[in-house]
Amino acid sequence: MPATRLDTARIRAAPRMIDSVFLDSPLYRCEALEAVLGCAVSIKLETANPVRSFKGRGTELVAGLLAENGPRAAVCASAGNLGQALAWSGRGRGLDVTVVASRFASTAKLDRIRALDARLELVDGDFDMARERAAAIARHDGIRLVEDSLDIETCEGAATIGLELADAAPSFDAVLIALGGGALATGVGHVLKTLAPEVEVICVQPAGAPAMTRSWHRRRVVTTESTDTIADGVAGRRPIPDVLDDLLLVADDAVLVEEGSIIAGMRMLLDHAGLVVEPSAALGVAAILEDRARFAGRHVVTVVCGGNVDMEAYHRWIRRP
Repeated sequence: MPATRLDTARIRAAPRMIDSVFLDSPLYRCEALEAVLGCAVSIKLETANPVRSFKGRGTELVAGLLAENGPRAAVCASAGNLGQALAWSGRGRGLDVTVVASRFASTAKLDRIRALDARLELVDGDFDMARERAAAIARHDGIRLVEDSLDIETCEGAATIGLELADAAPSFDAVLIALGGGALATGVGHVLKTLAPEVEVICVQPAGAPAMTRSWHRRRVVTTESTDTIADGVAGRRPIPDVLDDLLLVADDAVLVEEGSIIAGMRMLLDHAGLVVEPSAALGVAAILEDRARFAGRHVVTVVCGGNVDMEAYHRWIRRP
């Protein structure tokens, strides 16, 4: 494999620094989904932990390193899940955590960040504006700026999911991964291409937030002026060049899906798997729905990456015909 920022030896060592509540998440075949999707589907359930998303794997590495030899304060920009995870990991290690988020972010996510004792600052724009504000705070206060996907710990923490999937290979032949900033896709993709190269790595992003997918296809950074999707966890406009370079090495494909398919995927995960998930976590099912012929007769894993959803909005979405 060409040079990459990710290191397999570090990834193998990472679980020793990560609280066990985030490790060995359930992986199971969901037969109830097979009849409606036309293929074998296994679920990697990354919501079964205290912050209800995969982000805790990466923030455990960040917070562990800071507690050992870094500034005992950190700031991050977040659509909600990274902020919760950093607050949880920081609280357990006595770190002072500030989270910058859009005031339009999910109320449930913002309330949870506050409940975890983090300082929360809201901006009037989107995630990328929050990212600019977090960087300004870090410079002014001299504290650690945690940048999801750019900071290698966030990618290598997510990559431990890949280790767990590799142990189950070759029972499945493709994995569907939500694509936003890229930490999950590059981390899991790196491990699978190293340890189970026969598995197809397919990244999925909303058509209303296509920047990273367009960048992957054009092999250069492509930005967008705005986003329009309910999948707030993956709604970035400005891909990070280093992360795109990592993604180009490990992704076999990157596809876009429509909002209606995301909602249908959320409804299917509720009806057939008993799972309440946020829109980003339904992207894999949405991809199958939009290209049934591609997956017919195959066994795919979908990473259910987050379950932090505003229930009022959730009920409104899944009631749509």
